[in-house]
Amino acid sequence: MLGGNEGGYKIVLTADRTLMSEYGGGIIFFGFSACVPKGLIPDWLYFSLFCPPVEANDDGSAKYAPCGTRKIEAALLNYGFRRKDVIVAHPDHIGKVVGPKTKVVGITENDPLGIAPATTTFTELFGGKAYMTIKFGELINHPSVKKFKPKIIVGGPGSWQLEDENVRKALGVDCVVIGEGEKVVGPLFEKVVNDKPFHGVVRGEVVSEGEIPTIVGSTIDGVIEIARGCGRGCDFCVPTLQRYRCLSIDHILKEVEVNLRAGRQPLLHAEDVLRYKAKGLEINKEAVINLFKTVQNYPGVNRTFISHFALSSVAAAPDLVEEMSNILGLGEGNKLWLSGQTGVETGSPRMIKEHMAGKCKPFKPEEWSEMVLNAFEIMARNHWVPCATLILGLPGENEKDVELTIDLIEKLRTFKSVIVPLFFVSMGGLQDKAESFTMSGMTPKRSELFLKCWEHNLDWTPYLLDDVKHMGMKGSYVKYGLKLVLNYGIKRSKELIGKCRDDYDYDIQAMIHDIKSGELSVAPLQERLFRWLMRLKVKKPVSSKF
Repeated sequence: MLGGNEGGYKIVLTADRTLMSEYGGGIIFFGFSACVPKGLIPDWLYFSLFCPPVEANDDGSAKYAPCGTRKIEAALLNYGFRRKDVIVAHPDHIGKVVGPKTKVVGITENDPLGIAPATTTFTELFGGKAYMTIKFGELINHPSVKKFKPKIIVGGPGSWQLEDENVRKALGVDCVVIGEGEKVVGPLFEKVVNDKPFHGVVRGEVVSEGEIPTIVGSTIDGVIEIARGCGRGCDFCVPTLQRYRCLSIDHILKEVEVNLRAGRQPLLHAEDVLRYKAKGLEINKEAVINLFKTVQNYPGVNRTFISHFALSSVAAAPDLVEEMSNILGLGEGNKLWLSGQTGVETGSPRMIKEHMAGKCKPFKPEEWSEMVLNAFEIMARNHWVPCATLILGLPGENEKDVELTIDLIEKLRTFKSVIVPLFFVSMGGLQDKAESFTMSGMTPKRSELFLKCWEHNLDWTPYLLDDVKHMGMKGSYVKYGLKLVLNYGIKRSKELIGKCRDDYDYDIQAMIHDIKSGELSVAPLQERLFRWLMRLKVKKPVSSKF
């Protein structure tokens, strides 16, 4: 008997262990930790505090799963596969669900090879392999998978990395689905289940709003897709994001209900939630307000969260941001704030004009820095905390462009936010047309920009963590443990940033060289962290609150 289904399930859907976590249920930037190389902190500490697993059911299924995985599950069921043949499995319980009857394991993956922007940034700096890549490898090499030899199909945002046949063969991946999968997975999985031949690369078709299936299982963090696509045309973006579609409120509410039944509050997802039902790039304020009022007032909803927004939309509609904050009950008195991911990317109008002119509309490229600053001011007034990305090494970037970005980052220091600097990766429209950025291009000026971003984050992290207790995070021991670890990390990181600034004049390459050669003595992080934790454990018991 395997997971309540003798012989295993015909179709097993899953995702690697780093995607099967809610990262503390309120920490806006911990998801980036999946891109950090293994070994910087002890595994037990990482997977217990930063990346605890979602719950699993007795049959090995995951109680919550990535939204993309749930969409594929719904598409397969709509196509005609029986419920008893399809399971969304917890990666820690693959042995319960994969057996002699298993024909296919479908894996949702963000970064199978560790070459996406966030992972590239951290591995270029620290070396090694990222947790996400390691856990993907462990999944496809699980003993049950090796024993029963089901076909392996990979999809998700990182599927483009597996287009090369030699790469797939080396990993043991039989097929990769690139793009939107709902229309193509039914026929594809049918071929696999019936032992029919299939292609190694299957390109998804753009799915109209009426054909996007309604999920039947709850999602991690209660993520609910409200719109798909973008249309702003950044040349480093995945082309399939360019067609913009919005889902109906009825569709959205059905998925709200699915998540509420599982105890998950809704997190509305789109590349820019402020453009719900927009006409092109023109914001439809009435539609956005109606959406958020309807969701927030739905029986059982206490908090509504968002995933992404564009800074240009914030700057273009400050009254909408204010109205949304009122609807969601944000304010000083209750310390509630709203967070989402956004893109600062650069402070250079030239880089905006060359690579992402649509990103700033309805503003002009030369207005970008002023517009970003204005957007941050609007968000600060309305209790929004952006988690922003910034791109180092855009094609054609020069020192003047970097200096302009440094100027912008310094102006943003007073705003509660997180700004994550990422290395440019040749993907999307620039794949095979431009060189990815590496450490070899890390000039002192770029190092200064990189470290100023992290100084900004280190300054704001204690305030963000103190506010987490108001954001729905569970478990006082988890909060206390995170505070200990982060306080230690902040202290050590500030010391290293200061050394790079004062002793190396922001030459981070030279500093890393001296660390690796032994000329600069830096005790291993695990060793120092262990000693520090043991010292604090004596001073302050784990049961204490913060």
